[in-house]
Amino acid sequence: MSKKLGEILVEHGVITECQLLEGLSYQAVHGVMLGEALIATAAVSDEDIITHFLAKQLNLGKLSLKDLEFDPYVVDLVPFNIAQKYTLIPINKTNRMLTVAISDPKDIFMLDAIKFLTGCTIKPILIQAKEIQEAININYKSNNGIDSILKEVKPDSIEVVAGKENEPEDIAGGASDAPIVKLVNHLLSEAVRKGASDIHIESYQSVMRVRYRIDGMLVEMPPLPYKLRLPVTSRIKIMADLDISERRLPQDGRVKIKTGARVVDIRVSTTPTIFGEKVVMRILDSSNLMLDMGRFGIKPQALLHIKEALSAPYGMVLVTGPTGSGKSTTLYSALSSLNRPDVNIMTAEDPVEYNIDGINQINVHPGIGLTFAAALRSFLRQDPDVIMVGEIRDLETAEIAVKAALTGHLVLSTLHTNDSASTLTRLVDMGVDVFLCASAVRLIIAQRLIRLICKNCKTPIDPRSNELIQFLKLSPDELKGIAFYKGKGCQFCNGTGYKGRAGLYEILPMTANIQEMVIDKKPPYLIKNAAIEGGMTSLRMAGIEKLREGVTTVEEILGATS
Repeated sequence: MSKKLGEILVEHGVITECQLLEGLSYQAVHGVMLGEALIATAAVSDEDIITHFLAKQLNLGKLSLKDLEFDPYVVDLVPFNIAQKYTLIPINKTNRMLTVAISDPKDIFMLDAIKFLTGCTIKPILIQAKEIQEAININYKSNNGIDSILKEVKPDSIEVVAGKENEPEDIAGGASDAPIVKLVNHLLSEAVRKGASDIHIESYQSVMRVRYRIDGMLVEMPPLPYKLRLPVTSRIKIMADLDISERRLPQDGRVKIKTGARVVDIRVSTTPTIFGEKVVMRILDSSNLMLDMGRFGIKPQALLHIKEALSAPYGMVLVTGPTGSGKSTTLYSALSSLNRPDVNIMTAEDPVEYNIDGINQINVHPGIGLTFAAALRSFLRQDPDVIMVGEIRDLETAEIAVKAALTGHLVLSTLHTNDSASTLTRLVDMGVDVFLCASAVRLIIAQRLIRLICKNCKTPIDPRSNELIQFLKLSPDELKGIAFYKGKGCQFCNGTGYKGRAGLYEILPMTANIQEMVIDKKPPYLIKNAAIEGGMTSLRMAGIEKLREGVTTVEEILGATS
């Protein structure tokens, strides 16, 4: 380690001295590694760059795991729970030398543990954590499949074991766990490893159906025997502190689990069906929460409009889009940028998804009278600087939010509309005075999430083979500049051809021209056309830009921006 990582990056022109100083300041405040700090401050956009130079700094090798064929014997040298806990995987064994892919080269205790466990000299190779996780998912799949667990589950061996109160439930599992506990833990850990956002467990006439929502799409998993419907749902309800004797009414709860080194919050919802209770679990993994808006892929000029609106002492910033379009992530990112000791931030959510230190968050409960409107009234007596309302659903909430935005508060909220321009007319349709609406709103963000083509099975296609391209309404010259791709489907993407998601953003700042059009009650399409003439990028335009980059498909763009 003759040179520090920062010096190497500056020397190779990856970052500037100023960006290094900014990263070091971020590192000192947040207690993270320099690489994480540089990514968080947008000095470096690609994590692979940091991995490359970190490997150079530590004199470690670096390769791509996708090019390797793993020997099951070598993989079995390190148990699955250890590989998952430390995010590592054995690659090769030569005599007494074991080559291991690792993501954290500074964890000497981990290296000592693997050396003691295997009795081998360890040769570490530095690989990105997400690449190692993908290799773990594939190569440990047969070792940790659900079949071996189901063999242990017999009618007379089914029992439900409660987790420790107020502590994360460790789902890594142990030899002493009851089979039903192992089964539920397996379902949860598999969902976390696959990057699922939701788990659906449904009872039908003769089988239990299990589905994971991955990258916005439901993916079918191996079904469970119907006889396990009661013990599985009971185990989940006990983990979430729900009433296991009540099967006639819907219930909601939360559970915190620990898988490896990660602690994940899970929101549990049950509802009765004719064949038993359906359970849906929303996985809230804070490690996947990207709080730096500079990494969202928003164009620099649009990002400047967002920062300008958030730096204003008062006004309203609205985020719009359908369910599952990433509105919560955008709002949390905005709040994170405003979260300072001298700013009093209060939020009303239904429900609170992520807990952020320094922000006062409230769960609304309409059943007891704690609605969004009631919470807003309470906030105004709590000396707030910034207020976030989960959603504006009615006139009462809208009027209080607008008045708060005009009386010295920065208000953030969401609406369900198709695009940015129709958000303004939606507020007026609710009954908000048109002059108040035009004066209060500073910025509107419309967004969608699209799936990205799997890099491992990405292949070019002939534009003439896809008749949907005509619906993009592009000229022949515009089509010439686009190379079209699709994913064939592989083990890395579960055969879907897609891996990961990205956002499409339409940023509408409230200019004087747009204000006049709102006051004149112009229709949304005229407001949108005027905004585009003023430099706004529409959702469809943002989608076509993603096509030019070759990262998504025509089907995704048409589905998101139709």
